[in-house]
Amino acid sequence: MASNNMFGPIDIAISGMRAQNKSISAIFSNVANSRTTDNGKGEPYRRLEAIFKAMDGELGGVMVEELEEDMSAFKKLYQPGHPAADGQGFVQMPNINLPSEMVNLTIATKAYQANAAILRRYQQIVENALDLLR
Repeated sequence: MASNNMFGPIDIAISGMRAQNKSISAIFSNVANSRTTDNGKGEPYRRLEAIFKAMDGELGGVMVEELEEDMSAFKKLYQPGHPAADGQGFVQMPNINLPSEMVNLTIATKAYQANAAILRRYQQIVENALDLLR
């Protein structure tokens, strides 16, 4: 899979960093809204998930195709004094599992760091090549 594009590794790493940044933003939104019982439409906040897609081209990288709402069932919490409680005292809560979100955040952060390391290494290679030419 040879390519004449000398900036291919840079483009791929940057696309990975951008995609992971959007994923991290979605995770932050999930964590921040983990107790939001009304999203303005009469139902709890729905968990967001970044859907990745390969970019076109031989060395195209990755992008976030969309931020998709998780349509799994809401959690029910017994809180009879809560303003959003139903007649039986249950409140519908967002479909967010905080430990899972923390794992997803760790994975996305490590992927972002790996792409940043690629950029640093590529910079070192270019600097070494320029030193050899001097």
